[in-house]
Formats: sequence, structure tokens, C-alpha cells
Amino acid sequence: MTALRPVRWFRDFGRPPRILGLDVARGLAILGMAGAHVGVTEAFEWGDPTTWTDLVHGRSSILFALLAGVSIALMTGRDVLPERERLPGIRLNLVGRGAVIFVIGLALELLNTPIAVILTLYGLLYVAVIPVLRWRPRQLLVGAAVLALAGPALLALLSAVALQPFGAGIGFVLYGTYPITVWLALVLGGMALGRLRVQEVRTAVVALVVGVVLAAVGYGLGALGAGAGLGGTGSLSSSTSGYSGSESLEILPDESLDSLPAESLSSSSFIPDDVMPTSGWESYPEALAATDPLGSMVRAVFAVDPHSGGTAEILGSGGFALSVVALCLLLSRPLRWPLLPLGALGSMPLTAYSLHVVSVVLVAGPGGFIADNSFWGLTVVALLLVTTLWAMFVGRGPLERLVGKGAAAMAAVPRR
Repeated sequence: MTALRPVRWFRDFGRPPRILGLDVARGLAILGMAGAHVGVTEAFEWGDPTTWTDLVHGRSSILFALLAGVSIALMTGRDVLPERERLPGIRLNLVGRGAVIFVIGLALELLNTPIAVILTLYGLLYVAVIPVLRWRPRQLLVGAAVLALAGPALLALLSAVALQPFGAGIGFVLYGTYPITVWLALVLGGMALGRLRVQEVRTAVVALVVGVVLAAVGYGLGALGAGAGLGGTGSLSSSTSGYSGSESLEILPDESLDSLPAESLSSSSFIPDDVMPTSGWESYPEALAATDPLGSMVRAVFAVDPHSGGTAEILGSGGFALSVVALCLLLSRPLRWPLLPLGALGSMPLTAYSLHVVSVVLVAGPGGFIADNSFWGLTVVALLLVTTLWAMFVGRGPLERLVGKGAAAMAAVPRR
């Protein structure tokens, strides 16, 4: 019987109701995040294909966040809104998933890795979407648009008005490497896609066109801001928060600052360093003027660099991620056989990502980091091989099973 499992897997894996294109996109996100953590890339230039590996920075985690929203939509009814009587169980299921993912994220952070592990914030996002489970696609898209267009500027204004507040909670939710406005906007957009019959070719084609348009608008906005001196590499994260953020998901990151992986560091604030408020200011109005609230808001709109959390980045990189998902959905049909290993990897993203983080710690030691394309290549081969063999002979990933059990246990809690 065991000998027949690989045969059945090759025949059945990725067939409906499973959507192979989504697994392939998740697999690409995993490999891209591994590259962002340990790879060495040159600054991106359209005319030089050797620099295209730089695209992994920022965009891989954004792709993961978008797919998180799709997964949530699929597990809560696909294109049919969940019935009201099912909502209590669904809510508890999401809380259970989020809690287990949060704990796994904490465990990875305890390894003292410089990789920014998103699992803790990702667990929170599972809870954050509970109020919108019955929103229709149009409502989800409006919510995503409001967060993308207004969220970065409002966060920058809040930071300026409060004279750059800091604290564990603030750094974790609002001004860390992954501000919740950015990631919630992407999750809502992914939920809308999941509610729109994502398995159909027509949906994929429309998503590809929309993704290309959004990418053009976002990166065009960023280029315009850079030309006007309004872009920059600043981020919504507070330089005083002391929180370095996090990075990944489930079914569903400088020797010198220049040499450390970008995803392993908190970014600077949109508020210029030379006008940071200090205890020397005589009054609040004087300190407020020094933070340049209006300038901070404008910079938040035009910020396009990876992990800047600006409107331009959300639109540009979000559109890029949407295009990748659409292409994977379209290509997975005619190219099913060669894409099966990527699909296997994407079917257990939490397990694969955790293995990657652990491998970095084992090789570099606690607190150490690696910047080596050979190691990146080895990671790609190892993850594809291990996950494919596991999927063929065992099935679902071990951490995915753990999350599923946690969700089932929470959903089974008696309700009064």
C-alpha cells in the first residue's frame, strides 16, 4: 500500500478541490524569502537580468500575505459567504490557528536568529480578519484600498503627533518591520480574490491585468516621489521601538548595516533623523513642528522600497504579488508535472519556512547570519526535495497538522 502512495500522489496532487497554482505561488514565496534572508543580490535594474534576484526583498513576504488572505477565504467558504450559524465555530478555528502560529513564531525567535520572523504578527492577522468574514468581495476590496491609500500616511501622522511613541505593543503592531495596515490591506485583498472563484481561468486573467496595472501605478508613484526627493528608504517602523519585526505564514527579513539581510533589521522612520524631537525642546508645538507631520505623511505615500510600508510599496509590490499569483494559476494547468515539487513545497509553507530558519541557526549559530548564494541554492534544492518526498509518502506537513489540531481543539470548545 505504501508503495502506491507516490503513484497516487503524482496522479492526484494539485487536482480539484486543491488549487495547484496557489501552492506553486506559496512555494515561490518560501524560496524568495529564503533568498531575502541568506542571498546576496545587486540593486535591481530592468535591463540587467542578473539583478532580478533582488526582487525577492520585500515582495516575497507581501506575496505570502496576499496568499494568506486567499487561504482564509478558501477555508471559510470559498466564493460563498459563511452562514451566520457557522461563524462562532469559524471564529474559534481562526483563533486556534492564530494562537499556534504565534507560539511557533515565538519558538523560532527564541533561536536568536537575525531573520525577521513574521509568524507572531501573522497569528494576530488570523484574529484581525474575524470581523470581516462575511464581507463581500467589493467590501473587502474597498477596505484594502482604504488601508493601502490612507493607512501609511495616517500612521506617519500619528507617529509625528505623538512624537514617535515606542513600546512593545506599538512596535509589534504599528511601527515594526510589518505595520498591520500594510499586511491587513494585503490579506483583505487576498480574501477578495479567494471569494471571486480564484480557481477559474477568467479570474486569473483579470487578476493578472489588475496586478500589472497596480504595479505600474505603485512603482510609478515611487519613481515620481524619488524624482521629487520625496521617496527614500524610510519606513513606518519607529527607530526607537526596539522591535525588529517578523516574516511567514500557513495554508491555509551590517558586520556593517549594509551587509546584513534587509529583512533582519527594523527600518528607519519617515521622520528625518536631523529633526528628531529631543528632551531639549521647550514646548510640544516646537517638538511637533520638528517632526514635520506633513512631510512625514507625504514620504509615507511615496515610499516604495522593500519594507518601507508606504502606499507606493503596497500598490507596487502588492500588484507584483497579484501578478505572480495569477501567472501561477494560469501556468499550473499546462505545466502541472514540472510544477509539482513547487506545489509540494507550497502545500506545507509553515514547515518549510521553519526548516529554513532552523537551518540558518544550525549553520551560522545563534545570532549569526549567512549571506551566500550557494547556501541559498542549497536551501532551494533541500526544501524542494524534502517537502516533495514528505508529501508523496506522508501527506500534510507536520506543522500544518499541528496548526490544524490546534484549530480543531479551539473550535471544539463548548459555547454558551
